[in-house]
Amino acid sequence: MNLKLISTALILCLPVGLLHAQALQDPNQVAEVAEQFLLEQASVYPGVASVHITPPTIRNQAQCTELQPALSSGARLRSRQTVTVRCLAPTPWSLHVQAQISIEGFYYTSNKTLQVGDIIHLDDLVAREGDILRLAPNTVIDPSLIIGYIASQRINAGNVIRSSALRDPQSIQRGQTVRTIARGTGFVATGEGQALQNGSPGTQIQVRVSSGEVITGTVLDAQTVQVLM
Repeated sequence: MNLKLISTALILCLPVGLLHAQALQDPNQVAEVAEQFLLEQASVYPGVASVHITPPTIRNQAQCTELQPALSSGARLRSRQTVTVRCLAPTPWSLHVQAQISIEGFYYTSNKTLQVGDIIHLDDLVAREGDILRLAPNTVIDPSLIIGYIASQRINAGNVIRSSALRDPQSIQRGQTVRTIARGTGFVATGEGQALQNGSPGTQIQVRVSSGEVITGTVLDAQTVQVLM
């Protein structure tokens, strides 16, 4: 019998499931899914992103019709990144894809030495260009978010501006005298106290009132703490 006919007959006799198992996932398709995912994640940054993906090694991963990329829970973009690509159908599996990513954008340094208590003005800042993913997470990349903020530590001329070195002008400082507003059903009572913690608007801090009692309230502005009764 012709060998070609024998081979064809043997293939036709194979179970359907075995035939499907032999169709392996294209690694370039996985890499493309991971790349597009990282570009979407990078789009929230003010800069131009560049992504390089190393296609994964395919061993026994069957061809997938529904690929889902993700970062680890709570992870932020980094210069070297691992993206987990999962197959949801027809056969579940997952692969870890290695990537390099950069975002060319602007960050800001101080053009003079700023002392504690100095208010930040736009002309205090100098724009620098570079890969913002290589900077510390709290490096300022949007100056509009810090204009009017107050230096909480000395910032030397030429140093990168970090949000951790600044405080909200509407924040309360530990030891400061504050006005308290207690709100309850059908009444509002005001008083004074001493802040026992630092706090920005919306955060909760403890306050020691004139009676000596320590209460907890929410910072409204630089002078006011609200206590819900």
